[in-house]
Amino acid sequence: MTEQDKLLGIRNQIDAIDLQIQDLINQRAECARQVAEIKIKSGETEHFYRPEREAQVLMEIKKRNKGPLSNDAMAHLFREIMSACLALERPIKVSFLGPAGTYNHAAASKHFGASIEQNPVDNIEDIFRTVETGEAHFGVAPIENSTEGVIAHTLDLLINSSLLICGEVDLRIHHNLITNETDLKSISKVYSHQQSLAQCRRWLDANLPDAEHYAVRSNAEAVRMAKQEKGAAAIAGVMAAEIYQLPVLHADIEDEPDNTTRFIIVGRNRVPASGNDRTSLLVTTGNKPGALHQLLKPLAERGIGMSKIESRPSRKGVWEYVFFIDIEGHQDDEKVAQALQEIAHETAMIRILGSYPKAILK
Repeated sequence: MTEQDKLLGIRNQIDAIDLQIQDLINQRAECARQVAEIKIKSGETEHFYRPEREAQVLMEIKKRNKGPLSNDAMAHLFREIMSACLALERPIKVSFLGPAGTYNHAAASKHFGASIEQNPVDNIEDIFRTVETGEAHFGVAPIENSTEGVIAHTLDLLINSSLLICGEVDLRIHHNLITNETDLKSISKVYSHQQSLAQCRRWLDANLPDAEHYAVRSNAEAVRMAKQEKGAAAIAGVMAAEIYQLPVLHADIEDEPDNTTRFIIVGRNRVPASGNDRTSLLVTTGNKPGALHQLLKPLAERGIGMSKIESRPSRKGVWEYVFFIDIEGHQDDEKVAQALQEIAHETAMIRILGSYPKAILK
């Protein structure tokens, strides 16, 4: 048997496997359709998307994967299958900071898959508003960046919102110089969001020292503007370059190689435990010595990890602050519930912003 014959045999085998995969995916989709019919007949109209259920499925997929595909690659494939099947049950409308092609858009697609009803909005306030009013089922909002720190505006909105955090997604941020120009010497201006400009400061100083920087509302808007102007470039992600059909001149120009933004998913309903969860708290405490220590003591005594603590002015009094705290576990876990009850006795106010599955997809 020649090498060409072997290659033909393998290709035929791949074609046969593809037919099986396609048939099985459609069988899964039909099951999803039947699930929708049962839910509708029973009067259930809100809980088609179950964050804890999807997290459990993806964790199990990664756990049982034997390669050669990586655990993350396999999980991403199933993420899209689950997204398409869920759309047959009920399309999920998701608000994010637009226009199409922003990192917020990429985060929404990473978490929910591509089969969502996109609802790009103009600002973070509208993300919260559209979910609060029922115009959208969920919203995706940035909350912190590994280089630039917390997104204070999102924290401030959480203080006064009735929404709950029901998920999170970590997005590795790859910044690219996107332009019609083919030579750096031809670029006289660079458009981007102010955070992206800050995250590429050293690269810009070294490679485009004379170019003017213009901060705009979003990276996708920057690409749209750069496409229309001679001598202009934008800093944005690959998704924006593809949507607006503008070439990437230099890829991965971010100053920090591990630059990552964490996004939260906000919704109206509480999420049951998935087995691998995080809980976010909003806490106020009196301005007295040892108050913060007493606040955190119940967590330490029960071995509950804390992944973040951030303070913001309460805007209700001079030098009064609220604390945003992320802890390991779900509010229904016995140890966590005990700690939260004890903290409630030590603080002026405690509000659970949500218990939700930790980010699964890398």
